[in-house]
Amino acid sequence: MYILVLNCGSSSIKFQIASMPDYTVRVKGAIGRIGYDDAEFKFEITRLTAEKQILPIADHEAGIHLFLTHLKNSQNRLGFELKDISAVGHRVVQGGERHNVSVIIDKSVTDYIESIKDLAPLHNPNHLHGIYACQKLLPEVPQVIVFDNGFHMTLPRHAYLYGLPLELAEKYKIRRYGFHGIAFRSMAAQSEAYLEKSFDQYRIVNMMLGSGTTANALFYGNSIDVSTGFTPHEGLIQSTRAGDMDAAALLYLMKKEGLSVQEADALINKKSGWFGLSGISNDMREIYEAAESGNTRALDTMNAVCHRFKKYIGAYAAEMGGLDVLIFSGGVGENAWYIREKVCADLAYMGIRIDSEKNKTVRGAGVISEEDSPVKIIVVSANEEQIIAEDTYMLVSQKSSLEKSSLEKSDHS
Repeated sequence: MYILVLNCGSSSIKFQIASMPDYTVRVKGAIGRIGYDDAEFKFEITRLTAEKQILPIADHEAGIHLFLTHLKNSQNRLGFELKDISAVGHRVVQGGERHNVSVIIDKSVTDYIESIKDLAPLHNPNHLHGIYACQKLLPEVPQVIVFDNGFHMTLPRHAYLYGLPLELAEKYKIRRYGFHGIAFRSMAAQSEAYLEKSFDQYRIVNMMLGSGTTANALFYGNSIDVSTGFTPHEGLIQSTRAGDMDAAALLYLMKKEGLSVQEADALINKKSGWFGLSGISNDMREIYEAAESGNTRALDTMNAVCHRFKKYIGAYAAEMGGLDVLIFSGGVGENAWYIREKVCADLAYMGIRIDSEKNKTVRGAGVISEEDSPVKIIVVSANEEQIIAEDTYMLVSQKSSLEKSSLEKSDHS
């Protein structure tokens, strides 16, 4: 079975086609700058060819149509055809309180996602664009949604409540939702290659450190706390997001600078974080190089970022009554040894003892803790696409089996 995996952003689409159930990626690529005349289209057939084009792409439907057309024209090199795509799996950031597991899409599902668009205005509308485009371009192909916040629907009530008047919070569905759930599922599953038992036998802190960053407390298989909240802004200092801050400070800035709501939103989500603090870049590699060259603002940025990372590890260990495993992933978590070193420094009293040599030489994935460290420190490469493909394959296979069984019963009767 061939599964098309789509992740539609505000001006981008990431796509992948994998054969299942063994998850062999056959095609992958991306489209950037949708809506512009110089949009970028990348298309790669695994181990064969890689192409790149710059051309106008008006919207998500045009982008998906371009990809499918390119796929059709490449069939002789692929070994499968466009008609062989059995299902489409979509990443959807926000499923609200109703959806905590992946679902096959029908009108009731899309209507619900439409109804909660305001909870994720930068994400869900674009996910819907991708869903509607596939319904139009691949009308007979079943589609599945895998929700990014679904993983965190196990949070206890005391962990997701905010200190707002309860009537207002319930009226507008304001609570901690948490994000990067698909990545955390992948991280936990991959960690088992380095653990003696199933991941649900451990108290784990997951650190997903990319341009978007989230920390997660995974207590014997259940997410019980997460740093991102009502939106992906809360929590850790991220590449362009401020993270935790006094809400009154933002109100103060709005008054002093005469900022509109839209301008204030852009300030804390797009102009802050590593970028705003350093004044250099939202790329941690460039900030690190500047800090090594003596740039004090860059050094301040690294110190502030790692302080926040470390604080969440300690907080989650306290919540879980201890810690057994610490997992790093994401572009920074996987590649920035200097960040991992700084985060783990002085945590030996908690049982976190990093092996400096392993930490500097690990490539891709591996254990970076000392042999006798009470807490095992692991680096993995999260694969959200694989999780989406697996969920899609499982749901579509189950649906097919049920339909076949129902048909057989009907024939016998």
